[in-house]
Amino acid sequence: MPADFNLKSYLSDLPNLPGVYRHIDEQGEVLYVGKARDLKRRVSSYFQKTLSSPRIAHMVARVARIEVTVTRSEAEALLLENNLIKRLRPRYNILFRDDKSYPYLMISAHQAPRIAYYRGSTSGKGHFFGPYPNSWAVRETIQILQRVFRLRTCEDSVYANRSRPCLLHQIGRCSAPCVNLISPEQYQLDVQRAISFLDGNTAEILGELQERMMQASDSLDFEQAAMLRDQMKALSAVLQQQSMEQVGKEDVDIIVVLNAGGKFCVNLAMVRGGRHLGDRAFFPTQINDDTPSDVLAAFIAQHYLERRMPPVLVCSHALPDADLMPLLAEQTGVKARVVVRPQGVRKIWLEQATKNAGLALARVLSESTARADRTRALAEALQLDLDEAQLDALHIECFDISHTAGEATQASCVVYKHHEMQNSLYRRYNIAGITPGDDYAAMRQVLNRRFSRVAEGLAPLPDIVLIDGGKGQIEIARQVFVELGLDIHVLVGVAKGEKRKVGLETLVFADDRPPVALGVESAALMLVAQVRDEAHRFAITGMRAQRAKTRNVSRLEDIDGIGAKRRQRLLARFGGFSGVADASIDELSAVDGISVELAERIYHALR
Repeated sequence: MPADFNLKSYLSDLPNLPGVYRHIDEQGEVLYVGKARDLKRRVSSYFQKTLSSPRIAHMVARVARIEVTVTRSEAEALLLENNLIKRLRPRYNILFRDDKSYPYLMISAHQAPRIAYYRGSTSGKGHFFGPYPNSWAVRETIQILQRVFRLRTCEDSVYANRSRPCLLHQIGRCSAPCVNLISPEQYQLDVQRAISFLDGNTAEILGELQERMMQASDSLDFEQAAMLRDQMKALSAVLQQQSMEQVGKEDVDIIVVLNAGGKFCVNLAMVRGGRHLGDRAFFPTQINDDTPSDVLAAFIAQHYLERRMPPVLVCSHALPDADLMPLLAEQTGVKARVVVRPQGVRKIWLEQATKNAGLALARVLSESTARADRTRALAEALQLDLDEAQLDALHIECFDISHTAGEATQASCVVYKHHEMQNSLYRRYNIAGITPGDDYAAMRQVLNRRFSRVAEGLAPLPDIVLIDGGKGQIEIARQVFVELGLDIHVLVGVAKGEKRKVGLETLVFADDRPPVALGVESAALMLVAQVRDEAHRFAITGMRAQRAKTRNVSRLEDIDGIGAKRRQRLLARFGGFSGVADASIDELSAVDGISVELAERIYHALR
């Protein structure tokens, strides 16, 4: 603590109210974020003579100041705590990768609804089922619905312009509502049966199909009877495949925590409508002496604040905090029950999820060992004397510039840390105000924008800053760092070899060190190439997207009758250029200010 900071006085002034506290070190870095029902009691507990663990003692020794935020309730504190953890990523909090969304299966709200793979908000029109653990599980379910209920999957623009059935109808995967081979009423019945199936009412659907088949047979409608027989056969096959997984209609998440080799794996298996949809493994970072129960609690808190929670959670460990589930219920509106010692089929699910967690953990441990070896090789090549903890925290950033003949210049920054690429920390920079094609000016601009924050003390300096380029680019980087007063020893340029042949790259430096040729078989070069190639990929994809956006806007404005206002209305109505290009004439003409004649002109111009 600073000499002028009176800890005893500060603690005595804290309120006995719910809120969030932040432990901060001398450099202003947030070390830990926590919530409390009683801020005074909770924060004071960190400064007792006997602490609960060595990790807590190590953290408290680095605390320079404490900040608190009072909230109206403990549930509100839980929400704020997790928002701050995701934004600040404190080094003493358990962190999970922030996956933006899970996939859903959507049945649209059209007159002839389509089934589709979907990501995004589920507050719109239509029916949404999930979330699913991965895209494969969604696509497998779509195939089941095609085989059994023969629902369409085609885009609206394709559906609106069909004049004859497509191949999916010919192979028995679609009933062709596009050309009226099935009545709208009958198609809607199939849609309702599909929804009922996804809700877990499989036995009722099978009985209904059998009854309809018998009625069709008695009416001598043998073609209809044969179609219903085939639907029953397909549904029976699905049920037989999943007979070990069916247990009523419930929605359940199974969560297993395993640890080995200093790593934790949290395996999440999802059951929806009684169907086991698969599982997904998560690997939290910044684990110290946390227990499996601590990791489980961190996962549940971070995962379900933004995602739908099922009514039952089957867990491998008990939660350490009895207040967590009531707090989540208050915040999310879902009262979930935690089952720790399941019986019957739930026990089978838990055992299977545990096996899958073990397999995933073994795979990651094997891969992480190889990645750690490459990190160590690079550190040795650069003569960095690091222990294991410092090696794991080695922070590398790599910069690259991309453009097409000076058009849509973009710079990329990718980050490598904890022996893997950190996608959530990637950045792109639009470069403007330079001579088109001037890579040196582009590099100067991006480095100034990125490292001015470091010079102001608002962000840490990476251990290694890789520049994709040779002596010219590294000289620009040296000039920027000197102007900003930063350490130039972290700058490393990646100069391409003769004829740009992979494996002949040379590392060049901004200080007086001689260039280093790592050699084709070098593990260090493999890491440098991986990071460099990722920066190149990230820059190119950003540049292409920017270029396409510019050119697509130009394509719209080149159409006679489309000005800035109409272009904005079209892009807003259809969610971007691709939506406009896929829209039918009727859909285009429904936009304010777009006549049928202009809609036809747009439709044909974009084909």
